[in-house]
Amino acid sequence: MSDLSAKDLVVFDFDGTLADTISGIVSTARTVMHSHGWADKELGDLRRLVGPPFPQAFSMVYGLSEEEAAEVTAEYRAIYKGLGPAGWPLFDGVAELLQDLKEAGKMIGAASSKRNELLARGLEDNGVLELFDCPMGKLNDYGDSKEQALGRVLGTLGVGPAAAVMVGDRRFDAEAAAGFGADCVGVLYGGTAPRSELEGAGCAAIVDTVDELRRVLLG
Repeated sequence: MSDLSAKDLVVFDFDGTLADTISGIVSTARTVMHSHGWADKELGDLRRLVGPPFPQAFSMVYGLSEEEAAEVTAEYRAIYKGLGPAGWPLFDGVAELLQDLKEAGKMIGAASSKRNELLARGLEDNGVLELFDCPMGKLNDYGDSKEQALGRVLGTLGVGPAAAVMVGDRRFDAEAAAGFGADCVGVLYGGTAPRSELEGAGCAAIVDTVDELRRVLLG
């Protein structure tokens, strides 16, 4: 394994990695799915929706048709955008970690399945947007992916995969990094995936806390 603290660029996922968005995502999705006739017993663990892109996540997790997934997503977004800053607070210690990375001379990026404008809003609401050299979300619902977002970050900043590390909470982050041959650090503090998922996805390191993440990224 390469020395993760020697990487020039750290690229973060947003939901469940930088920001504690699970409760807002889950409560909003539950409200919308209830309106479409789904009972809690059928919904099960709604945290499964955190990670995959919308609207595809509703098809992946609940088998909705493309048309219904798009309808559910539109209703979801109409509610979610009204949550405001309370819906996407940074995890404790993340703002300080970002500042420490910047002071150490690292470039900081974001590659998220969130729409680009909502990603920027989430970072700005938390007062950290200016620390990011290239925050990149999804540009459209179809034909775009987290891997493509990561590729745009690498291309914009002119950094090769060997000099970058992805940080995320789901296998989708590790798979996006692997698509370029980059390392990925998996985080468990967001509670969105079991350790086994991140191990199976080939993460170079897995951490339980933001403090552990700091040690991995800064040495």
